[in-house]
Amino acid sequence: METRRLALLGMGLSLLFALSLSGADPQAAAQKKAWKISGELEEACSCDAACPCWWDSKPTHSTCGGGETIFIEKGMYGNVPLDGLAVAMIGQSPAGKGMMESFGHWNFAYVYIDEKAKPEQRKALEAIALAIGGPAAPKEKMKVRYVPITRKIEGKEHQVTLGQYGVYSGHVVDGGLGGPSKITNPTGADPLRKEYQQGRTSKYQFNDAGQKWNWQNSNYMWNRFEVASADYEKFAAGLAQKMQGMQHK
Repeated sequence: METRRLALLGMGLSLLFALSLSGADPQAAAQKKAWKISGELEEACSCDAACPCWWDSKPTHSTCGGGETIFIEKGMYGNVPLDGLAVAMIGQSPAGKGMMESFGHWNFAYVYIDEKAKPEQRKALEAIALAIGGPAAPKEKMKVRYVPITRKIEGKEHQVTLGQYGVYSGHVVDGGLGGPSKITNPTGADPLRKEYQQGRTSKYQFNDAGQKWNWQNSNYMWNRFEVASADYEKFAAGLAQKMQGMQHK
């Protein structure tokens, strides 16, 4: 119960901080932008499928390393169009800690922004990444890079490439009763991942942040999404209520 309380506390404070960055004072509030995006999520990590971190459990190995790439089909950040762009977030939990319980204290959390984005689009994608992922690591362990982000789909296999830094490939697995295996509303669900199809990687290679990953047959997730800034504001408010309730127990 204590681990769950601390996990919610860390996530809640981080998300509330991220969502309030542009509205902490009157001048910043005037710059706050509503956003809405729809598209596809490609996510993978080092844990065995399904990743136990989504249930506030310990990672399969010493740490959980991985992240998501968001391919935006249609999107707006204020008046800035984001159609056809992509953004990725990669991070790693500390040894012996899951992603949820260690949120805000990860070993690193890097954002990879589509290099073809214009300056105002780059700022928008970074703001959305922060709203979705929050400041998951200390400031000195967070970086933003601009890279070509590409995806290749061959049958069931989806391959994502993040410039020179990483490539991962995965496929959705079949459920026992037929059709894709789906996970709905896990303990760590957020608006982007309220439901997703479960799969496995064929490979996961990453070479950045002092890491050199080379995995296969690990956790892979895919879904179609439509989310907005209002969804994450509501989500953060809900976490704050849960935290308040736990503090009174």
